[in-house]
Amino acid sequence: MSRPTEHSRGHGPATGFDMPQSGTLLVPGGVVGDGRYRLLTQFGADNRGNAQFWRARDGQLNRDSALTILVGEPGNQQASVDAGRTLERAMHAATFSHPGVARVLDVLTLGNGVLPGQGMLGIIVAEWTHGTDLLDVISDGPVPPATASRLLEPLASAVENAHHVGLVLGVDHPQRIRVTPDGTLRLAFPGPLANATLRDDVRGLGALLYLLLTGRWALPDGPDSVPAALTDSDGTVLAPGLLNASVPGELSTIAVRSLEDTSIGGIRTSAAILQVLDRVTAEEAAAASAAENQDGEGHPDDGVWLTKKPRHDSRTRRRLLLAVAVLAMLTLAIVVWIVTSVIGFFSTSAGENSGPILPGTPQVTTAPLTTTPPVTSSSSAAANGAVTPASVAVYDPSGSPDSPNRIDRVTDGDPATVWRTDQYKQQFPALKPGIGIMTTFSQSTSLAEIDIDSPSPGTVVQIRGASSANPNLADTQVIGTVTLINGRTVIQLGPTQPTQYLLLWITTLGGSDGAYQSQIGQLTFVPAH
Repeated sequence: MSRPTEHSRGHGPATGFDMPQSGTLLVPGGVVGDGRYRLLTQFGADNRGNAQFWRARDGQLNRDSALTILVGEPGNQQASVDAGRTLERAMHAATFSHPGVARVLDVLTLGNGVLPGQGMLGIIVAEWTHGTDLLDVISDGPVPPATASRLLEPLASAVENAHHVGLVLGVDHPQRIRVTPDGTLRLAFPGPLANATLRDDVRGLGALLYLLLTGRWALPDGPDSVPAALTDSDGTVLAPGLLNASVPGELSTIAVRSLEDTSIGGIRTSAAILQVLDRVTAEEAAAASAAENQDGEGHPDDGVWLTKKPRHDSRTRRRLLLAVAVLAMLTLAIVVWIVTSVIGFFSTSAGENSGPILPGTPQVTTAPLTTTPPVTSSSSAAANGAVTPASVAVYDPSGSPDSPNRIDRVTDGDPATVWRTDQYKQQFPALKPGIGIMTTFSQSTSLAEIDIDSPSPGTVVQIRGASSANPNLADTQVIGTVTLINGRTVIQLGPTQPTQYLLLWITTLGGSDGAYQSQIGQLTFVPAH
């Protein structure tokens, strides 16, 4: 990997710090990397690869960086070979981008930023990850299972995406991981061991899940401050569910199976871990939604599923009056909507500017999750006559599709299971022009309506016709554009030509402030009759 041209090689204002002398100790205040980086705080060490993890100040760009410093002497041949392999892997990882991994900015080697006699074999420079040390999070004990799932899911997604392109990340040591302000785990100190494999990443995910659920580290050579996992008489790691009764059985099993050897049933890929994490997260969301229907004491409303007479106290009467008032307002709203619709229909028919809907011009209506959409001929068709695509796939001209193994969730009939894009620090098109969902029907179909169920308001989607399942974006035709709300967005299409391929192209992601991401729970396609 070529060094950035702004690196300075000696004294001068470009570095901001004094040049290091031979034998510089790795202590706070020391400077490394041709005097460019001043060490601030050490955040841990991985003794397996003689690596130290430091927060440092970049004196040239006036920003903090994360340094993985490989300690050793050039005369140690094996250490030099291992360090060279780790540095080479870090160089390859510099091409990988995912919110769950700190971006590698530079790789310093002997004679190229590292001086002989300093006791270092190389330095991996990555962007600094703000947030909290992972070990601080579990210092007071295990976290709730649902929290553990939410924390680990983005990192598991990063591992899966990296494995698709043949990269090992090295997520098998807790002090390499930090918790971001958004509440997700992130590989903050990249640099996998020389002999690390894809399977080691999977075991690392299992060990991180085990740590979150039990407060214990289940792999060898963990930090001295973290107790080791408990084992039974034959040395098998005890399942988290045996140590923490609140852990769901499926989550407990996946943690143990991730650690086991594949020859005795251990899982091989991160996909299985992701599926379980997604299910636990979805179940928690469903439980939270159900809890909103309970009263302030956390018990179901009186009068629901009761076998005794309801209490006729003042509290019950107030709730009854409130319910009647809400029902009256809903009734009034429906009447107003019907009257407005009728008036609008006749005024549009008689207007001077009224006319037929042009082919390819979508008519968009929206229905939030908290309301019931009006029943029309098209919404009835959505319930009874929807057509299911023969296949769906993530469409990404850049060749780096987001969560491709979960795209089938958009047509599984369950809005609670979602496909999500990666999380981006910058809004489209800063990092890529967009991301899409390509739908392929078994035959050419004319559509009257497309329903998009999404919890990502502000997402902008273009509906594009295509001539094949993998076209050039420039060869697709924009039918219309819609901005999604939190819930179900109904797109009513005017007369269009039948098509076998339809692209839903996301040009603007939901979210804000460096955490841009969109989710799609369900797509429903209603054919024209």
